[in-house]
Amino acid sequence: MTQDHATPAGPFAAADALSGHPLFARLARLGQRLREADRAHPWVLDAAVVAVVFLMFCLPDLFPPHGEDGPHEHRLALVRPPLPATLALQAGLVLPLLWRRRRPTEAFAAIMAVFVLQWSLGIGLRADAALLVALYSLALHGRLRHLAWSCAVMVGAMGLVAVEVSGGGLPVGDALFFLVSAATAGVALGIAVRIRRAQLAGLRERAARLEIERDQRSRLATATERTRVAREMHDIIGHNLSVIVTLADGGAYAALASPERGREALQLIGETSRQALGELRRMLGVLRDQADRGAEFNPQPGIADLDGLCARIRAAGPQVVYTVGGDLDQLDRGVQLMAYRIVQEALTNTLKHAGPETRAHVTLTADATRVRVRVRDSGPPGGARPPVRPDGEGHGLAGMRERAAVYGGTVTAGPGPGAGWTVEAVLDLTPDPTGGRP
Repeated sequence: MTQDHATPAGPFAAADALSGHPLFARLARLGQRLREADRAHPWVLDAAVVAVVFLMFCLPDLFPPHGEDGPHEHRLALVRPPLPATLALQAGLVLPLLWRRRRPTEAFAAIMAVFVLQWSLGIGLRADAALLVALYSLALHGRLRHLAWSCAVMVGAMGLVAVEVSGGGLPVGDALFFLVSAATAGVALGIAVRIRRAQLAGLRERAARLEIERDQRSRLATATERTRVAREMHDIIGHNLSVIVTLADGGAYAALASPERGREALQLIGETSRQALGELRRMLGVLRDQADRGAEFNPQPGIADLDGLCARIRAAGPQVVYTVGGDLDQLDRGVQLMAYRIVQEALTNTLKHAGPETRAHVTLTADATRVRVRVRDSGPPGGARPPVRPDGEGHGLAGMRERAAVYGGTVTAGPGPGAGWTVEAVLDLTPDPTGGRP
C-alpha cells in the first residue's frame, strides 16, 4: 500500500490562504475605504470615538440600574455626585478625545488632570476608560519621549485609584495589578499598531522607490539600446551609401568615355546595396519579438570580413593597403566586430573627405593584452590638409569612441604626416577585475 506524503503547510501557507479568502479581501477593501474617508474627514472618526465612549461608559452613570445601592460583598465606598457634576466630569474625560490624534500629549494631560481631581474627591466613573483610550492614542500618535513620563504619571494615578478602592475590601496590590495591567495593554497595543504602520509605510516607500528605479533602469536601457541601434545604422548605412555615391559619380563620368567601366560601377553598386540591405535586415531582425525570430541570421562581421571591406573601398577608387599582425582569428567575436566597425567608419570618412584618389593604409595588430587599429590616408589630391576633420564633430568619431570604451579602449584621430588623416584605436583585452562595475 502506498501512502502520499504531502508537504506540511506552514504559517506562510496559512497566511496566504487567509489573504486569499473573500472575507479577508472584503475587509481589506472596507479598511481602505475607511482610511480614505478618514483622510478626507478626520474629525468624523474622532467624533465617532467620543460618541462610542459616551454611549458605553457615560450613559450607565447617568441612568444607574435599580438596586445598585443594595448590599454587596465588595461594594466600593465611592461618592455619587449630583447630575451636573457628573456631566461636567464626563465632559472633561471624554471631550479631549477629539484631539487624541492631533494633540495626543495635551489630550492625555487634560484627561489625566480630570481623572486625578475626580478620584481625589472619591468619585468613580465608568468614563475613566477614556484615560486608557488617551494613553493608547499617545503611544500610537505621540512622541515617544512624552510616552515615558506619561506612563510614570499613569502609574501614580493608578496607585491613587488602588488606595481609594481598597476600602471596599479589595487588596491594594490586586487593584494596582489590575489597573497597571490595563494601562500596559493600552500602551502595548498602541506601540504594536505604531510599529505595524511604520512597517507598512516603509514597504510602501520601498515599493515606490523600486518602481522609480525600475522606470529609470528601463529608460536607461532604452536610451542605451537606441544609441546602439543609431550607431549600427550609422555604420551600415553611412558606409555603404558613401561607397554607392562614389561609385555612382564615377560610373556616370565613365559611362561617356568607357561604357564597360560604367557597367562595372553599376554592378558594384548593386552588390554594395545588397550587402547593406542584408546587414540592415539582420540588425532589424534581432530587434523583433521572439516569435518573429524563426529565421536564421548571418553572424556579425569580423576580422575575416575586412578583406571584402577593403575590396569595396578599392572599387570606389581609393588605394587601400591592408596589413595584419598577431593571431587575430582567435579574438572574441565582440572584439572582432568592434575592430571591423572602427575600420569601416575610418575608411568611410576617408572616402567621404579625402575623395576617391587618396591612398589608405589599414594596420591591425594584436598581442596578449591589446588590439591596435590604425587607418592612415594620404589626404585629398593637391596636398591640402584641413585643420579639423568635419567627422570629428559628427557621429562617426563618437561612435568609434563608444565602441572602444566597451573594451576599455581609446580612439584618437587627427592630422597625420603630410596632408593625410590618421585614426588609431586601442582595445584592451585584459579582463576587468571589477566585473564591469564602477
